[in-house]
Amino acid sequence: MSLFNAISNWRSEKYKKHVSKMQALGKCPDCNGKGYMTIFDYEYAAPFNCQGCDGSGLYSDWEQSRGVEQ
Repeated sequence: MSLFNAISNWRSEKYKKHVSKMQALGKCPDCNGKGYMTIFDYEYAAPFNCQGCDGSGLYSDWEQSRGVEQ
């Protein structure tokens, strides 16, 4: 179980670093500031608005939708 815990902790820390970086840039962590996402990473896949930021690409909108308080 310690291997599972180590992997889980690593993923958690990686996500926290990603969110911190996106906060500093003012971009949504879910879509990396694009405002849209695709199901597959293909160029011709149909994009849809990011649910995290509601399509704006801004960190402040992502933060508000998540209910994150600073």
